[in-house]
Amino acid sequence: MSPTLRAAFWMIGSIVSFTLMAVAGREVSNSLDTFEIMFFRSLTGLCIMFVVITATGAWSNITSKHWKLHGVRNLAHFTGQNLWFYAITVLPLAQVFAFEFTTPIWVILLSPLLLGERITRVGVAAAVLGFFGVLIVARPDPTEISPGLVAAASCAIAFALTAILTRKLTQTETIATILFYLTVTQLVFGLISAGFDGDIAIPRGIAVFWVVGIGCAGLLAHFCLTTALSLAPANIVMPIDFARLPTIAIVGMVLYRETIDIWVFVGAIIIFGANYMNITLQNRNRTASA
Repeated sequence: MSPTLRAAFWMIGSIVSFTLMAVAGREVSNSLDTFEIMFFRSLTGLCIMFVVITATGAWSNITSKHWKLHGVRNLAHFTGQNLWFYAITVLPLAQVFAFEFTTPIWVILLSPLLLGERITRVGVAAAVLGFFGVLIVARPDPTEISPGLVAAASCAIAFALTAILTRKLTQTETIATILFYLTVTQLVFGLISAGFDGDIAIPRGIAVFWVVGIGCAGLLAHFCLTTALSLAPANIVMPIDFARLPTIAIVGMVLYRETIDIWVFVGAIIIFGANYMNITLQNRNRTASA
């Protein structure tokens, strides 16, 4: 199996994990703010990472050579994730994911500047076509710009920077190192932000289940995403994430009675078509040049 197809399968795991994290984030939002969610999510992730790294004897693989790059990458992700958690509490899930999916556009635009990756016509066409599908689903009204819409749109830029820096780190760092620094730095960021007012809410009852779920799903999502980015360039991997949109639209309809209409499915068909074109043609080009 080619690296591109293997990356696509890892992205399926990422899609499922991010969907579960969105549901858990909305469920716990009544008792915790976004900073507290990020703090307890990172605490859960760090506990899991400590056990896994110890069990596999991977501590020797954890290096500090690029700690500054890790810091910038994880600050971008922390910012984007907080904006995302806020947006899913005030907007329909499908709309949040739709705006988030401008991320591949930013990845394609920024990758040549930060990674030196070549922009391909297939990648650009897939991203533009996928974004057109996103607009069909979201159909944003420019006369009604709310804080939730701004947050949903802004998180995409932060996530694009995260993806690009992740790709850069995978060239020299192990996945264990990337995930370890992700959990540690975001635990610190979350503690500072959540404790700034001197009051950190402690999850109780069912909220504990949701917080642990967010931590597990978030860590698994990043493991899948990081693995995918280690197998293929960012401007190929990230458009695959468009498949999250129809998935979360159905979840929002079933769990929260959010409206879903024919345009969601029209947009989803266009998005899937763009991803199919991107994966198939990029894989064909790689095979032909091998």
